[in-house]
Amino acid sequence: MKTPLLRGLAFFVLVAAARAAAPVIPLWPAGAPGSVERMNEPEKIVGSNVSNIHRPTLTVYLPAKEQATGCAVIVAPGGGHARLAIEHEGYNVGQWLADHGIAAFVLKYRLAKDDATPAGATQPYTIERDALADGQRALRLVRSRAAEWAINPAAVGIIGFSAGGEVAAFAAMRATSGDPAATDPIDRLGARPDFQALIYPGKSNLIIPGKGAPPVFLACGADDRADISEGLPAVYVLFKKVGVPAELHIYAGAGHGFGLRAANTSPAGAWPERFRDWLADRKFLAAK
Repeated sequence: MKTPLLRGLAFFVLVAAARAAAPVIPLWPAGAPGSVERMNEPEKIVGSNVSNIHRPTLTVYLPAKEQATGCAVIVAPGGGHARLAIEHEGYNVGQWLADHGIAAFVLKYRLAKDDATPAGATQPYTIERDALADGQRALRLVRSRAAEWAINPAAVGIIGFSAGGEVAAFAAMRATSGDPAATDPIDRLGARPDFQALIYPGKSNLIIPGKGAPPVFLACGADDRADISEGLPAVYVLFKKVGVPAELHIYAGAGHGFGLRAANTSPAGAWPERFRDWLADRKFLAAK
């Protein structure tokens, strides 16, 4: 019988193989607004981190047809807005979701503190303008291809880790409807996520939900820094006060950045199971 660690290692071997075949789709084929002149610059890759992102994209992970639940999740990795921790907070999550019937789209968004920008130079992007625009465009793009990808356009959400949690939270707090007069048909669609998942999100003090906000799944480690391990419970209370369905998990012994890793067989490493349970409980997964 395989141990949990061996089963986990087998999964991550499959992740590496699947990633090579996963389609990568630009959010704007002709270049993102404000980035056209730099869209062909090569990305900076150091280990499993990616930066110098000027051509935001989605890496597509679709479930097998017989497993598909109709649910879709935009996955926003963290990295302090300086880089993206694209493996354990991106590709691994995308593959796990697809293996469990949920279409996943790993988002490479533009970075407000990009570590490829020379010291002393002005950063070209901001979180609330460019990273947020990338998150909103991702939601619209997935909805625009819902029929092609067997997705319920009313079950499209976003999950973010650390800095990516900020992007996800802003996408939910600043949800926009589509512009019926837009030249680009994708921009005619709404960018409100139907649900949000914030995994040890940065700057929890900026998360101020309003009535009617998308339901939220929250998770962090008890040993994370205080603004998260103590701030996220306060965020949960804010959601509760405005009547938004919320679920909170705080994992003992876990710190920041646990993501989804082969070696993590602790309860914190099983957060995707709890997230899928929550999606099922909220009726975002089609019954099988």
